[in-house]
Amino acid sequence: MEEKIVFCKGGGCTAKLGAGILGRVLEKLPRGIEDENLLIGYDSRDDAAVYKITEDTAIVQTLDFFPPMVDDPYIFGKIAAANALSDVYAMGGDVKTALNIVCFPEEMDLNILGEILRGGSEKVTEAGGILAGGHSIADSGVKYGLSVTGVVHPEHIYPNNQGKAGDRLILTKKLGVGIICTANRVGEASREALSAAKESMMQLNKYASQICREYDIHACTDVTGFSFLGHLHEMLDGRLSCKIYADEVPVFEEALAYADEFLLTAAAQRNRNHFGKYVKFEGISFAMEEVLFDPQTSGGLLIAAEESQAEALLKELQAAGLPAGIVGELLEKAETEILVSAGQGADSPCS
Repeated sequence: MEEKIVFCKGGGCTAKLGAGILGRVLEKLPRGIEDENLLIGYDSRDDAAVYKITEDTAIVQTLDFFPPMVDDPYIFGKIAAANALSDVYAMGGDVKTALNIVCFPEEMDLNILGEILRGGSEKVTEAGGILAGGHSIADSGVKYGLSVTGVVHPEHIYPNNQGKAGDRLILTKKLGVGIICTANRVGEASREALSAAKESMMQLNKYASQICREYDIHACTDVTGFSFLGHLHEMLDGRLSCKIYADEVPVFEEALAYADEFLLTAAAQRNRNHFGKYVKFEGISFAMEEVLFDPQTSGGLLIAAEESQAEALLKELQAAGLPAGIVGELLEKAETEILVSAGQGADSPCS
């Protein structure tokens, strides 16, 4: 008989602490001794830490884990692993090793744990890495993820905040998986919508990251719990503004329908409360607004690419089977940080 996981409230990246709460804690932490070899730390709100060890090698360190958002333990293991591995790809790196992070109730069937770990192991192998061990604790609920080490050339890192005015923004996966998982929790998601969301969450960002290496990429992040708009705000870093073409954003159509039925997450509302002041919507439906604030689990890469190369990059990503789209452009700093309008034809009040 197929093993199931009892659904965990707030599973996947909806379980992340809100950006406002987290920011208040982090700003009080001592910075410690400065080290010129620490190329990227948490000061940049980036996806991972990067530490230079030689002139041509830096290590990328990251970790991520969360409760289940789907009831199949094998698929959950794949999704959790793909999500954790994604931070290495968002930095432009390659995965080398991974360690399991496991929280599991002692009274639960160990076959469920075995399936979770099997799914995670398969994704590490697909990434080209080695699963080298891990750590487990007894807990009241299931949680799983990975601590990941990768490598990247120090001069070829993708920071999340070095975009330039004129860059085109490319998103490599559809938005809306958080809303679909919420609809599934109350029995309202179609089998087709849930299957498509699972496939998206299980897909590694490895392939998009490798394609990007042939192009001039100024900034990159993966879209996860803080939503498309939240991670975009971090990418702008107080230096830039941008315009988003809502009609060009890849979205699960079912997610828009479920949002219209108010099948929403508390995490999306936290995102709206924290990041909404940076955003101006023009002619955008409520459902689309919710999708843009929706926390994504194992979401796609958001890439700031050189304007002259964006179309070629997009075509190559799409040829690889990715539902990518050019979703906007970076602008010089203006009063409105993020303008979301229907399409490229709309006039921009950002100037």
